[in-house]
Amino acid sequence: MYIQGIGPKKAEVLKREIGVLTVEDMLYSFPFKYIDRSKIFTIMEINGSMPYIQLKGRILHFQTLGEGSKRRLTAVFVDDTGAIDLVWFRNIRAILNAYKIDTEYILFGKPTSFNNRLNIAHPELETEDKFFGGEVEGIMGQYETTEAMKNAFLHSRAIQRIIITILEMLQKNPLPETLPPHIIKSAGNLMPLNDAIKNIHIPESPSALKGAEYRLKFEELFYLQLNILQVAKFREKKLGGFIFPRVGELFNTFYKNNLPFELTNAQKRVVREIRINMNSGHQMNRLLQGDVGSGKTLVALLAILIALDNGFQAAMMAPTEILANQHYETISKLLEGIDGINICLLTGSTRKKDREKLLPALKRGDINLLFGTHALIEDAVTFSRLGLVVIDEQHRFGVAQRAKLWSKSVTPPHVLVMTATPIPRTLAMTVYGDLDISIIDELPPGRKPVKTVHIYGEKRKNLYQSVRRQLQEGRQAYIVYPLIEESEKIDLENLTAGFEAIKGIFPEYSVSMVHGKMKASEKDTEMQRFVNGETQIMVATTVIEVGVNVPNASVMLIENAERFGLSQLHQLRGRVGRGADQSYCILITKYELSDNTRRRINIMTETNDGFLIAEEDLKLRGPGDIDGTQQSGIPFNLKIANLSHDGQ
Repeated sequence: MYIQGIGPKKAEVLKREIGVLTVEDMLYSFPFKYIDRSKIFTIMEINGSMPYIQLKGRILHFQTLGEGSKRRLTAVFVDDTGAIDLVWFRNIRAILNAYKIDTEYILFGKPTSFNNRLNIAHPELETEDKFFGGEVEGIMGQYETTEAMKNAFLHSRAIQRIIITILEMLQKNPLPETLPPHIIKSAGNLMPLNDAIKNIHIPESPSALKGAEYRLKFEELFYLQLNILQVAKFREKKLGGFIFPRVGELFNTFYKNNLPFELTNAQKRVVREIRINMNSGHQMNRLLQGDVGSGKTLVALLAILIALDNGFQAAMMAPTEILANQHYETISKLLEGIDGINICLLTGSTRKKDREKLLPALKRGDINLLFGTHALIEDAVTFSRLGLVVIDEQHRFGVAQRAKLWSKSVTPPHVLVMTATPIPRTLAMTVYGDLDISIIDELPPGRKPVKTVHIYGEKRKNLYQSVRRQLQEGRQAYIVYPLIEESEKIDLENLTAGFEAIKGIFPEYSVSMVHGKMKASEKDTEMQRFVNGETQIMVATTVIEVGVNVPNASVMLIENAERFGLSQLHQLRGRVGRGADQSYCILITKYELSDNTRRRINIMTETNDGFLIAEEDLKLRGPGDIDGTQQSGIPFNLKIANLSHDGQ
């Protein structure tokens, strides 16, 4: 369809910059904010601290100043009350062709003050007849534009003109309704789609804008959930699953003789849910959420024993070698004295001659429980009868990697994915709607909640005395420095300086250091020294792995805590409190904090509830990847709904 004002060049820019290929794409490129354009100011009324404003006047003259990259075009714009400077730094020739002296324009832009003179950089100028047939609008949408779009004269105003052209075409051919009448009615008499699209771009009133937003947000989330449910139902109907009817000797022997402590009610509930799944004849796809230390590994082990009792193999995949090793060692210890289980470990570090024994044994079915890293999905790894896959810290594996593990079996194996990163309910329903969700929401007996304290940097001296007392009692401590990508070099200097300072403050103790620029083998060596108790203090950036278990560590000291997100702070706090002793998390910040940051720190000192923290984090930060370490990664692109505000 041809739209006036968009030739091949502009169409290419829209496609490249904002992914707009069709008229529908254009209509669904919504404004990011709205400005009231009903008021026209006089030059005498404005000052340099005002937001975007409108003026009505004319250009007296143009002047080109500077050479090369410093070249700029200036103009003097006047009305009956005074004059203001305009300035452009690019597209100078096109500007001179587009605008004429002594012609009346309506100007839109943001005033700033420079050398005690007011100016407006890169204003939008329209003759009054083009300004919607002479009518000055009320609420007007502002559209996101990129540098390349502005260079092609596709600024916010131009985008709006394109959309108005499309909306005029819709008067003859309105958009067909996409929701059935009973849903429109039951959702609160939603605004018709055609009206909603019109009012989201050119609102008739604030209430019409509100109605349009609600309709479009509802629709977006409705279809998203419908899509996820469709995937889940398809999987349920089309994908069969192994049936595990027996709870046999291995499970019962472990439960009676080797269980380290009485299961919590939450753990018992989750084991029942898994048991029902594995006996249903459909593939289990279950997400197991539980805060740090809630006993997810024990639940996973009970699921593994059910698979083994039914004559199947099980595999457990972790994102790093240190975590895979840890699971292997923990579960080997728990299973001591039980016959009939042959456990092996496969990682990138497994020696060639060990692999040459392991792989044929796995293929024959002699090995029935395999732990590992990404090495498990290599083509050479073949199972005899893979019945259950457990994936730890699931957000660290891509969909393709998980699918590759499933493809190791003709019938898809049952899948249990675990995460210690609490996922807010609204996000879990939306992102993981195709998975059944189990939550372990109580700590095992004997675990004491970590005490979290906030102190300012000036009070470090007393703090180090408290840390020393813990070390004297034979405990270990983490000291974490931020590492934020934009300033990685400075942060690394801070970490190195911190490492040297800590060695000076605690000369009688051994100190390890770990950061992201180290080779994986160096990192693992340093981590292992700390795990083994050879070093008492670990100075690190946030790379100290999720899930690394050092029960003897009782202090987590976080420098510049204001630079971490809530989920990150909660993850770091989870490194301590894994033994029976009282553990402490100390958040050190500078004195001046923004309201948002102060709220984050207060939430951390008030609660240990990971789910509450995840909900708050979503509100404060919006959905990034669930881990909270990087702002990205949601597997779908929401155009108008925001999960942190519109979950309800």
